[in-house]
Amino acid sequence: MAKLETGTVPVSRTYERELESIIARFEEEKHSFYALGRVYSKHHQEMEDLFFRSIIRLEDEARKRKNAHSGTRIFLEECQEESVHSLGSDDDPFHPFHHLESAEKEAVALVYMKGCDQDVAARILDIPIDEMQSRLFRGIRKLRETMGNAPELEGCHEYQKHYLAYLGRTMDRPEKVDFEIHIYHCTDCQEDLASFQEVTLALAKLAEETHLPPDVMEKVRKRLDQREAERQKRRKKRKSILLSFAGVFVLLIVAGFVTGGFASLYYSYTEEDEQLRAILQHNLGERLNLEAESDGVKVTIKSVVADDVQTLVFYEVEDLKGENRYLMNPYEGVIIENEYDVMKRDEQSSFYSPPRDQENLHNDKKNVYRGTISLQPVSVDEGTIKLQIVRLMQLNEDPSSGELIGGGEMRFAEGGWSFEIPFEKKPSRVHKLDKKMEVAGIPVRLDQMMIAPTATVLEYSFQEQEKEGRIDMMTFESIESKDKKWKADQFGGMMFGGYSDNEGWNSFKTAFDTLYFDDPKIVTIRFGSAHLFVKDQKVIELDVNKELPDTTEYLGNTITIDDIKIGSPTQVTLTHDLPKDREYENVNYIYYRTAEEEEDYYSIGVSGGDGILMDKEGQMYEPGSYEYEKIEEPRYFETKQTIDFYNDGTNDDVIPTELVIDGYSTTQYLDDWVKVKLD
Repeated sequence: MAKLETGTVPVSRTYERELESIIARFEEEKHSFYALGRVYSKHHQEMEDLFFRSIIRLEDEARKRKNAHSGTRIFLEECQEESVHSLGSDDDPFHPFHHLESAEKEAVALVYMKGCDQDVAARILDIPIDEMQSRLFRGIRKLRETMGNAPELEGCHEYQKHYLAYLGRTMDRPEKVDFEIHIYHCTDCQEDLASFQEVTLALAKLAEETHLPPDVMEKVRKRLDQREAERQKRRKKRKSILLSFAGVFVLLIVAGFVTGGFASLYYSYTEEDEQLRAILQHNLGERLNLEAESDGVKVTIKSVVADDVQTLVFYEVEDLKGENRYLMNPYEGVIIENEYDVMKRDEQSSFYSPPRDQENLHNDKKNVYRGTISLQPVSVDEGTIKLQIVRLMQLNEDPSSGELIGGGEMRFAEGGWSFEIPFEKKPSRVHKLDKKMEVAGIPVRLDQMMIAPTATVLEYSFQEQEKEGRIDMMTFESIESKDKKWKADQFGGMMFGGYSDNEGWNSFKTAFDTLYFDDPKIVTIRFGSAHLFVKDQKVIELDVNKELPDTTEYLGNTITIDDIKIGSPTQVTLTHDLPKDREYENVNYIYYRTAEEEEDYYSIGVSGGDGILMDKEGQMYEPGSYEYEKIEEPRYFETKQTIDFYNDGTNDDVIPTELVIDGYSTTQYLDDWVKVKLD
């Protein structure tokens, strides 16, 4: 690619580096991008704007080090915004696209104009491949009608879904043979398929003959150069302002030492970790910066804060020989040598330390990881923690691997890092609540709230009502006060309190962001969800001699018995239909009986299964195709199960006669809230 012409204003190396690959991609595929754009717009200036805005968006995401969308997806989004006021005339060869629904248009445009494979296009649109194929079929059929190609033709319905796969040569050989045999004998399908082929060939020809005018990219380059020139001018101006500010900052430092306000001001500028910054500003901890190096990896203990909830250690790991990020795993490789002397070993509640988002910590160094590790609360007011680290776990941040840690295979840095960490236990505030209510028809009690420097812990209880059902798990959404909100900790949010009293109250704890630094007097506690078990028994008759598949009903939903494999154990495979209004998420089984021994009960187990995540609106998500935290009110529905039947004590084949459903589990999202005073 030719070097960008910049005139008299020099372009920064950063600009050239970040833009080079983006512009090269658009240069290489400019004609297919243009064909995609022509589906939505025909005006010359609009095309220039589409390329310019798409490149800018990709550059901005690269600068911010975000997980960037593909160039095709961004270009398509820009096209869709442009199409609101740009349609084109009847003599425009792209005019037939304007008769398509938006979903059909984007599918056909990506595959036949941009030239994407169907699976790639489905990923761009974030839809299942089946939905992608359905949109393509509807789109081609509508284009056939608007282009006047035999709109009245219609082949056999069960074979229509294979038209595009056959024309695109993506059918598996067994299906292809069956399809061709049918086509050979069916005149309607022959004519219908031929008309579809005419449309796809016409689209391919249109895409091939569509070329981006040569001056468009030149104009885009000039606009990019002008934009960068203005950015350089603004940078110079900011530098001069910062130099002036530096003199004022020296005066503030001097004043800080005199007035005692230096700690708060200093840490607000020098500590990028918000949680650690608050602790340092309120004199609840101090910088330690204890360092140890082993086999090319340096570990730094930055600070520690100990309270009644946990002992939170802030640390940094630097790979001195490579570009790996390593973190501490509290369950492997981390040893507290004097644990019996300084830690509460009887504390059953514990916090999980998830990997921290390095972007939020302003850490762009690929060989440095900044994190926290949560240890048990300390048992003494002050002392020293003797921490020994023998292995660190490698963090894999490649989104394509589907794994955050280890990438499927755990990798470690072995070594020896020893620290003596001084601590002083910080006080907590405990508020008795004694609030009783009903949630999902089950009595719930809020017992007390402990507000510590590192977290706020709510202790609550609920009663079991085994005859009708029970709460298996409860979550909370947040604690609120006026315009502030403290979210529940999704990792430390469900902690067993470890006891049940004589009245059947089971005690639990859940954690939130800390209220310690705000000290509100009245707060609103918002519930999140209740995971319920509902008792609703049903006996499913099993007949090994009956032809399969066989179906039965449970709560208005169809369960299909797909297969029964006799053996030891015997395996029964079930499929649960999944309409959008299915009541249960999964079912619980209790026992079965054999034909020979009607009164003998035998054990069962579930050895495998599949499921689908569904949101509030009934949208379904395949595994690995979603970001869980962005889904509204997610529920996981089991769709396929393999049930193992065991004949305890012998290796004889098991001949099951029935399977008993004891009840089902379901998640109920709650609108409940309660206001409490923190006296």
